[in-house]
Amino acid sequence: MSYKPHGYQQYCTDFILENSSVGLLLDMGLGKSVITLTALVDLLQDRFEISKVLVIAPLRVANITWLDELLKWKHLKNLRVSRVLGSAKERTMALYTKADIYTINRENVPWLVDFYKNDWPFDMVIIDELSSFKSPSAKRFKALKKVRYKIKRIVGLTGTPAPNGLLDIWSQIYLLDAGERLGRTYSGYRSRYFHPRKYVNGTIPADYVLNEDAEEKIYEKISDICISMKAMEYLEMPEIIFNKVEVELSDEEMKLYRKMERDLLLPLEESDVDAANAAVLSNKLLQMSGGSVYDEFGDVHQIHERKLEALEELIEAANGKPVLIYYAFKHERDRIKKRFDVGEINTPEDIARWNGGGMKIALCHPASAGHGLNLQEGGSTIIWFGLTWSLELYQQANARLWRQGQEHTVVIHHILAKDTIDQRVMMALDNKHTGQNALIDAVKARIENIRNGGH
Repeated sequence: MSYKPHGYQQYCTDFILENSSVGLLLDMGLGKSVITLTALVDLLQDRFEISKVLVIAPLRVANITWLDELLKWKHLKNLRVSRVLGSAKERTMALYTKADIYTINRENVPWLVDFYKNDWPFDMVIIDELSSFKSPSAKRFKALKKVRYKIKRIVGLTGTPAPNGLLDIWSQIYLLDAGERLGRTYSGYRSRYFHPRKYVNGTIPADYVLNEDAEEKIYEKISDICISMKAMEYLEMPEIIFNKVEVELSDEEMKLYRKMERDLLLPLEESDVDAANAAVLSNKLLQMSGGSVYDEFGDVHQIHERKLEALEELIEAANGKPVLIYYAFKHERDRIKKRFDVGEINTPEDIARWNGGGMKIALCHPASAGHGLNLQEGGSTIIWFGLTWSLELYQQANARLWRQGQEHTVVIHHILAKDTIDQRVMMALDNKHTGQNALIDAVKARIENIRNGGH
């Protein structure tokens, strides 16, 4: 296929060519991969500025998406890719394979850094889903930080740089500029732009919030190396409809739910469901709102079938149109499979079957349908049976169908148990989305500059 870039895509490619450190904060569906690969063709084959490129990505994206992009576009056909995946022996063999681009999953970054020790060979690094490096204490961040000074060019790609607030962006920006803009330490960044809202035991600072005017200062600091664009402003995106379907638990079912919520303990006939802390309690309540819960031995206990009944109605209302169902827990998947004739999306073969019309009802966990997967050819209806607290997973999962190339209106249903934690999760996702927009808007590339060829 011949590549005819949109104006914003050419702008982003040029920005990569002109800057050694770049953060492309592009919304889902804007073509981050082809934008970056187009720049690589120039840098590798015309300018000869780089010779060996490392792409760090989620496992499935490292395995499938980048190779698919090379096969899709004519101008990329001469680029060679080696996938550094699998066992240690297989990864080692892949590193010794002659190629232009080497893809590796982010979990193996520490292994890679240790493998090369003082002989780091990659002069350009692309981090696909830069937000997965948001933790400064993570092994993957610490490992890449060690070799950052050996990297001539670096590009970070993500649509959600700060899904949980601006504390998340320090380590991401550090990997781009080695601390030049937001400081060389996380603690320094935090003390400069944030203050603790409270103190644990009277001495330990906690719950950091932004200082007055700090948000604008942070945006100003990073705006020269970051481009942000939202899909709605640059693409003819399909119409999207959000629908909330409430189900109501019976008095007896709600009594069990409230007891768990109040006591952090639900006694059963032969076992207990207990929650050691608030995080575990949240998990248990989400399970109960979905209809089943794991006990202390990992056995499943059914509470109700309200969501299954609502799911059946939604599937019937689809009138044979394909439906993609997202679940949160394995017992939700198992109960859905027991009740309906469904397929699962886990492998490249599953993806091809879905996109080819071979699945009418498909099950998928949002973490498995995350970055880089294109499922829009298989259908346009999503049903959230169980929600996720993660804004990033939620947005990415929805973007598997709601993206460029989708020919139908996308309908996203959420089955919510009334007066339960479901409604709080939905509200939290909405609130975090508002905060995310602040960062996206603050470093947005202006469309006038793109049209005029400026910067």
